[in-house]
Amino acid sequence: MIAAISLLSLLALLFGLLLGYASVRFKIEGDPVVDQIDAILPQQQCGKCGYPGCRAYAEAIVQGEADINQCPPGGEVSILALADLLDCEPKPLSTEHGIEKQKMLAVIDESTCIGCTLCIQACPVDAILGAAKCMHTVIAEECTGCERCIAPCPVNCIKMVSIPLAVNTWKWPYPALPPTLQNSLEPVL
Repeated sequence: MIAAISLLSLLALLFGLLLGYASVRFKIEGDPVVDQIDAILPQQQCGKCGYPGCRAYAEAIVQGEADINQCPPGGEVSILALADLLDCEPKPLSTEHGIEKQKMLAVIDESTCIGCTLCIQACPVDAILGAAKCMHTVIAEECTGCERCIAPCPVNCIKMVSIPLAVNTWKWPYPALPPTLQNSLEPVL
């Protein structure tokens, strides 16, 4: 009897140590759903959704504080992907957060730039290169087109231009359903 009790105590201690080690070794640092939502979002960090960045918006979606239709840069594609991931109904883009636009790129007119660095401070992805009282330029590969650099510029030397369609920027458009078929697919309440 004492042998059985000591054997069970030894097994309990062994499994407790094993579980303790496993909890430290395989600890998940964040919510995997937040990571999946963040991967779907366009990573513009523009704040048009009402949150300071895409990660904060993803966390708000998981906590139920935000809806899936608040990201104008992601547009309908991200709304459909989020609805599929979260297993909910897709919604039209919320117009109070903006409208879906073609991807844009900031361009600085270097002849009128005074080097105030206000645009550098406003850029959430550090896509503007320059120094105080020197001309600035935009790193095109880094610019997300968030338009946050336009408002602080005192001389209005920053313009947004649409990115021309090329092999590396073109995306296949999703097929549109005919209106009669689309109406028949809507759920009846």
